Amino acid sequence: MKERERARSSSVQRMRMRRQRKQNKAGIVSITLIVMILLGVMSVQIISLYEKNEGYKKKETQLKAQLESEQQRQEEIQEYEQYVTTKEYIEQIAKTKLGLVYSNEVIFKESSDKGK
Repeated sequence: MKERERARSSSVQRMRMRRQRKQNKAGIVSITLIVMILLGVMSVQIISLYEKNEGYKKKETQLKAQLESEQQRQEEIQEYEQYVTTKEYIEQIAKTKLGLVYSNEVIFKESSDKGK
């Protein structure tokens, strides 16, 4: 009798161990599947972030070039502003737009009848 009980208990233990192994395998497979899915999702995210980063780098270089041209334009405007306040500029505008001259200047005008 003891042998029968031992045989039964040992067969019950074997069945339990088989069930646990199957459950362990199923758990390992499901965990592996979840990890693979997470890796796939993270890979897609990494690629999209890399593409965004490249776009931002291009935009940064464009903006730097634009900033440089605007700074150069600002310098030109400041130089022109200084030139506008000079006596030379005022005289030039007075002569060209207003037709003013100094009292000791002689003005030569082209005649309209060149051929005669």
